[in-house]
Amino acid sequence: MLQTLRNAWRVDEIRKKLLFVLFMVLIYRLGNVVTVPYIDTQLLSSYFNSQQNTLLGLLNTMSGSALERASIFAMSIQPYINASIIIQLLTIAIPALERLQKEGGEDGKKRLEKYTRYSTVLIALLQGYGYYVLIKTGNGSASFLADGAEGLWPAVVIIASFITGSALLMWMGEQITEFGIGNGISIILFVSIVSRFPTQVYNIIIGRPATTSSSGEVVPATGFANDMGHWWLYLLMIVGALAIMALIVVVTNSERRIPVQYSKRVVGRKMYGGQSTHLPMKVNMSGVLPIIFAQSIASVPATIATFVPRWSNGWFIKLFEPTGIPYAVIYFLLIVFFSFFYSTIQFNPIEIANNLRKNGGFIPGFRSGKPTSEFIQKVLTKITLFGAIYLAIIAITPILISHFSETAASSGISLGGTSIIIVISVALETIKQLEAQLLMRHYKGFLE
Repeated sequence: MLQTLRNAWRVDEIRKKLLFVLFMVLIYRLGNVVTVPYIDTQLLSSYFNSQQNTLLGLLNTMSGSALERASIFAMSIQPYINASIIIQLLTIAIPALERLQKEGGEDGKKRLEKYTRYSTVLIALLQGYGYYVLIKTGNGSASFLADGAEGLWPAVVIIASFITGSALLMWMGEQITEFGIGNGISIILFVSIVSRFPTQVYNIIIGRPATTSSSGEVVPATGFANDMGHWWLYLLMIVGALAIMALIVVVTNSERRIPVQYSKRVVGRKMYGGQSTHLPMKVNMSGVLPIIFAQSIASVPATIATFVPRWSNGWFIKLFEPTGIPYAVIYFLLIVFFSFFYSTIQFNPIEIANNLRKNGGFIPGFRSGKPTSEFIQKVLTKITLFGAIYLAIIAITPILISHFSETAASSGISLGGTSIIIVISVALETIKQLEAQLLMRHYKGFLE
């Protein structure tokens, strides 16, 4: 990986793309600390510190702590992700959108992107208003608004700032994808999660001692410094994290290779074909997208609760807390669903079989046409199921550990598996794109 980065930095064109990505990341991190006016950020931050293992804590993690700071990027990239989910699901349900996606070409792609942008602004408006209601209502005893911030004008400024931040992030993600290296949305999520790693490491090592809340409830201690009796559990966490990283790297780079044979044919005085090759099918074909989309859907109850703050402590929201079994089950099923959803969109067995037949290719042991497409579909279903279960198990394992263990070592690790998958998968995908750019430059220089 380091060698790839060094080689990429030597190429002037790729170096400019990397600098562009770094510049966009710098803007994003600066925007994360620019707070929206009329909000008491100290009270708000204290409230979110008490919500670390809730759905609000999940949203705060995905925003890189921008939610607790009430910054202009507080909504993060979630509105754009939700809009993308809605538009892609509608392309299956609405024939006109499906034709636009398959037959519209570049113009159809641009129209779908326009619909996604409009949907992003609408969803950002709804989420921004819900977050304003949460800020206005507060924790039940005090509002998170600054003194004298009641009224229509502060509400308009706060909501408009959140919408503008989401729209700007959407634009930045598109610019990174077009002019930089990697997928812009994934890189923004990557930066959001990595930015919280120092805080999470501090909480694991130092933590806080046991305290008593104002209601008399004992809040357990967190961190190795306050729970040295369970040192073996901390060691197990480190070994488990390293094992998960290794597994993610292996599965991400794994693929099933279907042998393909091309028949010989004579064109004029030359003979073509006759060679053997393979059809590569990645085990985790959809990458990290099922995790990202499953998180967005699973966080819907928390988004709804922001509109009605008194529900935030109700049984329905507690049912979907990230350390609960119902949340783990729903999360598992959503990851499996989106894995199959994306493999269906990305890989069409009928189209692959037709292309093989047109080019004189065939899979040994299967006739061209329908038998070939059925075989490819069977293989696709098997590897997609394996990849989906692999993603889901890694994502929910920390949730189950946090649910069944009440020690300080397990506090706050319910989002660990998901964060590791996103970080490593995005890093590997970006490195692969860098390698592809280097390979393309190599062949271009060779041909010239």
